[in-house]
Amino acid sequence: MAVENCLDELPITTLKGVGSKVAEKLGRLGIVSVGDILFHLPFRYEDRSEVVSIGALKPGDSCLFEGQVELAEVVFRGRRSMLVRLSDGTGFITLRFFHFSNSQKQAMKRGQWMRCFGDIKAYNKAGGAEVVHPEYSFISEQQRGQIDEGLLAVYPVTEGLNQTSFRKLIKQVFVMLQQGAHVCECLPQHALKKGQYLPLLDSLQELHYPQSMPPSDVSHIPAFQRLIFEELLANHLSLSLIKKGVKKQAAPSFNTEGTVLLQFLKTLEFDLTGAQQRVVEEITSDLRKASPMQRLLQGDVGSGKTVVAACAALTAIEAGYQVALMAPTELLAEQHYKNFQEWLSGLDIHVTCLLGRHKGKVYTAITGDIQLGKTNMIIGTQSLFQEKVSFAKLGLIIIDEQHRFGVQQRLALRGKGVNNDTCPHQLVMTATPIPRTLAMLGYADLDLSTIDELPPGRTPVTTTVLPVSKREKIIQRISQGVADGRQVYWVCTLIEESEVLQCQAAEVAAELLTECLPELNIGLVHGRMKAEEKQAVMDQFKQKSLNILVATTVIEVGVDVPNASLMIIENAERLGLAQLHQLRGRVGRGQRDSHCVLMYKSPLSNNANERLSVMRETTDGFKIAEKDMQLRGAGELLGKRQAGFMRFKVADIVRDAELLGSVSDCADRLLLEHEELVEPLVHRWVANSVEYVQV
Repeated sequence: MAVENCLDELPITTLKGVGSKVAEKLGRLGIVSVGDILFHLPFRYEDRSEVVSIGALKPGDSCLFEGQVELAEVVFRGRRSMLVRLSDGTGFITLRFFHFSNSQKQAMKRGQWMRCFGDIKAYNKAGGAEVVHPEYSFISEQQRGQIDEGLLAVYPVTEGLNQTSFRKLIKQVFVMLQQGAHVCECLPQHALKKGQYLPLLDSLQELHYPQSMPPSDVSHIPAFQRLIFEELLANHLSLSLIKKGVKKQAAPSFNTEGTVLLQFLKTLEFDLTGAQQRVVEEITSDLRKASPMQRLLQGDVGSGKTVVAACAALTAIEAGYQVALMAPTELLAEQHYKNFQEWLSGLDIHVTCLLGRHKGKVYTAITGDIQLGKTNMIIGTQSLFQEKVSFAKLGLIIIDEQHRFGVQQRLALRGKGVNNDTCPHQLVMTATPIPRTLAMLGYADLDLSTIDELPPGRTPVTTTVLPVSKREKIIQRISQGVADGRQVYWVCTLIEESEVLQCQAAEVAAELLTECLPELNIGLVHGRMKAEEKQAVMDQFKQKSLNILVATTVIEVGVDVPNASLMIIENAERLGLAQLHQLRGRVGRGQRDSHCVLMYKSPLSNNANERLSVMRETTDGFKIAEKDMQLRGAGELLGKRQAGFMRFKVADIVRDAELLGSVSDCADRLLLEHEELVEPLVHRWVANSVEYVQV
């Protein structure tokens, strides 16, 4: 299909009245081409097909009405405003303007007829309704009731663009279409037929100029369904293109005997679970190929992903390559460093750790060893990928807790290992299970491996939900638990994003527990402590020198203290399900029965009540992830760190989940049979598509 004459290809400045300044404003809305404006859809509609008499106006309505000016005055009660009183014989209404000019005031002459549209507010003290800043025009008495408008679309706009000017631009584009211009139809006939979708122009016409008032939820009308499908398809294809582009590149092939891996497995004090063995085989198979592995390893809290990562690392190291493992926090990076040092100590493998706090000679020594290839296994935070850090022979990148990093970061990391036109393999891991629907679309560029089995010895955690008024009983329970030889986490949370306030809350809790339980040793960890201080306290807790660890959510991931079997989470109603599940995963790592107490402040919202109920009823991370997505939506589930990812214009991954199967099938067929449609489709819907898919 030829696309050069499509409106998609014409710059927005082609439209009359769009100069550089207006183009800049439209650009803020993601409108760059003439075609883009057609896909900037209304968020509601206004019915201007009928004039409603003033006496019939009701608060909460948005109506068209007409009236004659009885009075116009400027008042200074509180905020300066202009009040205009209108009447049509059936009643009266007040128009209120906070922003007005003297010429506007002069135009509101007694006896002048006005046609207005606006939101009717509650009745004022004088007994009439009020409208703040209505749209209005002056009419003659003979023009009363002569309506030339019907249903009007209301669009999301930005500062400096009003509805009237935006509607004029939309009208221009539809005139161009009537005169022979066209917009690219990116769905082939088989997709239109299978989904019973309307042709593109029919859908756009219906959404911008509906014949009858659409329902408040337009997502189920055929015109909207077609565009939802198209947007989901474009997002799926954009990630498929990334995957396809990566697969075309070369990567080192690790065809080893597996001797080092076998040695490692013999040194472990436990056997791998069946699920771990299956996943290790999937990863090893990828690493033998000459194209880069792009695999997502997901598994519930405590399922043993780190051991699987070690197996992957040893395959690369035995082949003579370096491995970089990146964690989101220094605490987690140091935890990995200690584990790998312990596991690999007898295998003649040099493990090092590079953190943000390393400076001067220490930094130079570590980075020098990495550059010279003296270090096989390098563990660290994002400092691993600073410009100054260069690897001798990087063959595998492992990213832990990948949801902490955005898609763009995930792709950018590979650049560190590009050498002689080959790039490293990549394994990304998450302990936040990804709902099936999200995995189908959000991670279409990755192959998926799942550890769906917990190692023997992991004890189920019993969860209790209690109000803050039971705090004293909870503290008594702690005293009893410690007497039985248990260790305890006390987690402090605040809804504010202020680390200072979170740390203060933790300090207050530590003081309270010290006062109530003077015979116990209590430690404190929070985000404003230096990394060495945090690690020192964590080591004390692990060595059983501390009975209670008071902490902020800094302990959410990576902390492994088998003797800790009781956790109290303050203000649990303020956390999402995924974070609560991560925190709860810090207990239940030993042989003892483990308990988690979710402490909340009343009253609970319905949403918070539902979250706490889910936590009480199940420990299955996959069920929790599905529920979390239902309650919060995919965008919030992915979090701010995934900015630039999954920002849909019309689709909703939760609401539209049932379409994802057919989206995936259609994407595969499009890539095989209609490759010419893929680029314009991705370009239309995915922001920065060219930069995004050219890896």
